[in-house]
Amino acid sequence: MTSVKNIVRVTNVTKTFQLGKIAVHALKGVDLEISTGQYVSIMGPSGSGKSTLFNMIGGLDKPTTGKVFIDDVDVSQLDAYELAWLRCRKFGYIFQTFNIIQVMTALENVTLPMPFAGMRNERAIEKGMELLELVGLADRFQHKPNELSGGQQQRVAIARALANDPAIILADEPTGNLDLTTGEEIITLLKNLSRERGVTIISATHDIKMLNVSDQVVWIRDGRIDKIESREELTISVGRIDARAEA
Repeated sequence: MTSVKNIVRVTNVTKTFQLGKIAVHALKGVDLEISTGQYVSIMGPSGSGKSTLFNMIGGLDKPTTGKVFIDDVDVSQLDAYELAWLRCRKFGYIFQTFNIIQVMTALENVTLPMPFAGMRNERAIEKGMELLELVGLADRFQHKPNELSGGQQQRVAIARALANDPAIILADEPTGNLDLTTGEEIITLLKNLSRERGVTIISATHDIKMLNVSDQVVWIRDGRIDKIESREELTISVGRIDARAEA
């Protein structure tokens, strides 16, 4: 039997921010392993350390102590050039506010990261159109963001996140600015990407709908992981989430 590889490994990570004379301990000894191809939701209240952990995994910040490994590479040992390469090649990023460039068309936004990975213009345009078709926007390739709905803008952002064939997509509150129906469509799209393309999805979210598609849910509170549960261990009902009672 082939063992599943851990693409992310967080070992005893702490993060302390200094606010004047006050030390704020955002993470307090976090350990976490995420397997290749999993859909993982990191959930917790505001100020719990959820976003800080998310940024550590994505190489957007470094821990005060402890280590973060991506494909067994210790991120803290990378120099600025190596870290930029890692972020370009290993990660795709999706944000709550879409972060697509207003003066560019949908296609131009999607192809924007491709030259950094050495892709030639002709291939970039071809691949950009393939990705827009994947997210259902091939007919909107010439439209600029102000001509697209919020859900369509997030689809452009997802296509852009896939531009350089990342192993991991980091989604920071990807449904936060979307209505209920559109949010559900985006969640389904992300789940399909995880299942069909083998991409690891890591989402920092408040959105309970994410639990329906998550393979694993990481609950974080006061800078520590409170519990880690598989989808099968959760009972989800309107307005409430309960751990399934043990038999």
